Amino acid sequence: MKKITLMYCALFTCFYLTAQTKKDSTETYKKRVLEATEVSLLSSYYTQDGDNAAVTGGSGTEKLNDVTPTIVVAIPINDDDVVTINAEVSAYTSASSSNINPFDGGKNADAFVASSGASSSDTWAHFSGSYSHSSDDRNSIWSANLSASSEFDYTSFGFGGSYTKLFNEKNTELSINANIYLDKWNPVYPYELRPFADGGRGLNDPLFSQYQITGNPNYQPRFSEFADQKRNSYSAGLSFSQILSKRLQGVFLADFISQQGLLSTPFQRVYFSDVDGSYIQNFQLADAIEQLPDSRFKVALGGRLNYYINEMFTLRTYYRYYFDNWGITSHTASIEVPIKIADKFTLYPSYRYYTQTAADYFAPYEVHVSTEQFYTSDYDLSAFNANQYGFGISYTDIFTTFKLWQLGLKSIDLKYLYYQRNTGFSANMFSLGLKFIMN
Repeated sequence: MKKITLMYCALFTCFYLTAQTKKDSTETYKKRVLEATEVSLLSSYYTQDGDNAAVTGGSGTEKLNDVTPTIVVAIPINDDDVVTINAEVSAYTSASSSNINPFDGGKNADAFVASSGASSSDTWAHFSGSYSHSSDDRNSIWSANLSASSEFDYTSFGFGGSYTKLFNEKNTELSINANIYLDKWNPVYPYELRPFADGGRGLNDPLFSQYQITGNPNYQPRFSEFADQKRNSYSAGLSFSQILSKRLQGVFLADFISQQGLLSTPFQRVYFSDVDGSYIQNFQLADAIEQLPDSRFKVALGGRLNYYINEMFTLRTYYRYYFDNWGITSHTASIEVPIKIADKFTLYPSYRYYTQTAADYFAPYEVHVSTEQFYTSDYDLSAFNANQYGFGISYTDIFTTFKLWQLGLKSIDLKYLYYQRNTGFSANMFSLGLKFIMN
């Protein structure tokens, strides 16, 4: 991983030095790809709730609150080359993940009550950088990117690139991209299962002497730690864009993803219908943890149609069809109607509909049986329909008349989204974005 990082740094340095020393022999005017450094400050607040937490086997609280500040800096190196740096931190509190250990909160353990222990909150950090180069005629663009992220039980390193070609006086655009993500789990298992790992003390563990087991006292879960802790993802994408008329533009999109390794989530419980339940206080002890195949292939095909109605209204539509070899198929359709209410202000009402079938390995709480090879009660893999309603407002000033030190304010974007599934899950998200130009 360190060698790959050093290689990309060396490539970036080489491109930078080459760009700095290259002279334009024709001495003709060439518009810069990016006129000045742009700084974007983004922030979002997300909250959700539901009663089908995967951490507690498909039955339990899904409450979660998340705050994510982000900074994106795009730096023009010369007329043709741009470096973009993205850093973000996500700080969340989660009632469901707090129940990885439901016995450390000082209250009676309960799947519908958050524990206040160590697993109730966490921080996720992400960093990425990209380098893009445009040809002199601006008909070819290639880019390379690196990324890294980390949280308490998961680390990820990614790299990739893209190439874009414009034809037909820039009315036609073809783009391809490829990315690789090399991820690693630091598995955290449900607390009551840990004594049953190899070398554990089983029912002789202090947990079971401190608390009395009710229901089935002969608690004997099906559990072993995962031997493979890696997850690798390989993706390739294609987009084809065509200006069909003065008012209409169409885009075709195709994405292909292959995943290998540990695709199960180690701390997600499963309860079997043919095993009598064992309890401590109000909490049912896990019969097993989620078990899913170690490979998955995904395909997504879609398209966009954007229609300029008049100076006030634009229509943006999107459709995507998705399927994978786990048995999920889905359809996504969305519409957005930007409304320009003044020279600098635009409203963005939007609606998105989503529907999917269940994965072959999904079943609700206490429906799986212990003889199955693969099983999960994660409702993200269930059959459901979802509606998302959005509204945003944007302020844009290309002249950046408002100044903050050496930064001129170019735009402000404020957006609200409400998301609801027919399974009882709902979420709200508020986001704010500020874009500045460095003078």
